Amino acid sequence: MSLLETDDLVVALEKALPELAEEHQVNAVQWQPHEWVPWSQGRNFAFLGGEDWKPEDSKTSDEVRAALLAILLLKDNLPSYHRLLAMYFPAFSDWRQLVGVWTAEDNRHAIVLRDYLVVTRALDPVDAENRRRIHVEQGYRQHEEDVRDLTPMEVLALLGVHEVQTAAFVEKLRAKVDDKVLNQILEKIAVDDRAQAKYFISFLGAGIVADADATVTGIDWALSHIDPIGADIADFEEQRKLFADYEDESTYAQIAKEIVDGIKLESVDCTSDEAKAAKERILAMAAKA
Repeated sequence: MSLLETDDLVVALEKALPELAEEHQVNAVQWQPHEWVPWSQGRNFAFLGGEDWKPEDSKTSDEVRAALLAILLLKDNLPSYHRLLAMYFPAFSDWRQLVGVWTAEDNRHAIVLRDYLVVTRALDPVDAENRRRIHVEQGYRQHEEDVRDLTPMEVLALLGVHEVQTAAFVEKLRAKVDDKVLNQILEKIAVDDRAQAKYFISFLGAGIVADADATVTGIDWALSHIDPIGADIADFEEQRKLFADYEDESTYAQIAKEIVDGIKLESVDCTSDEAKAAKERILAMAAKA
C-alpha cells in the first residue's frame, strides 16, 4: 500500500538526490577499463588471418569459466536494468545523477570483463556473444510469467538487492581465480557494486521518510524475488551447476541484513497490515544472517 501517488513519491525522493549523489561521488572509485586488459596477450582470430578460439586456449577451470560467463552476461544486461530505472526516474532529468551515473559506472564492468576474456581467450567469444544477444533481447525478466508492473520503490529495492547480490557473487568468484590481473578486475567490480548498493539503499532510506509502507513492501517484494545469478540464462543449467554453491539461503539473508541495517528497519513504523507483515518477513530473513 502506498500513501503517496507515484508522481508525488518520485518528487519526494528527488529532494534527497543532491545529497545522496554528492555522497556517492565522494565514495565512488574512478578507474579505466582499458588499463586492466593485457593487450599484449591478444592475437587475431581467423577472420583477420589468425586462429579461432579452441577449448585448450582457456587456462581457467570449467567452474570459473562458467561463473565468469554468468557475471559477464549479467553485466551485459545493463540496458534492461537501465530501462527499469528510467520508467520512473528519467535520465534526461536531474535523476541522471542516479540513473546516468550508475549506468556509466556499471557499464565499465562488461567492458573490462569482455575485453579481458576475449584477449586472454579465457572463454569462447562466439558463444559469449551469441548468449549476450539472446540475453539482452529477453530483458530483465526472461520468462513472461515473471513480468509485471513495478512500483518506484520496488525498482529501487530491486537494484539495491541486485548490487549486494552481485558483489557477494563476485567475491566468491575471486576466491577461485588464480590470475592476478583478473582477480584485481573482479575486486574493482565488487568495490563498485558495494558502493552502488549503498547508493540504492540510501534511496530506500529516503523512501522510508517519504512513504514507509510503500518502501517496506517494495523491499519485501525484491527480497522474495531473488534469483540465483545465472538462473535466467537460456540453456545454462549444466554450467550453473558448477558454481551453484556460490549462493544459498545465507547469502540472501545477508542481503536482507544489509538493507535492514542500512535503513534501520527495526525502528520504522508501518501503518498498513500489509506493510507490517512485510516488515516482519524482512526482519525474519535478516535474522538468519
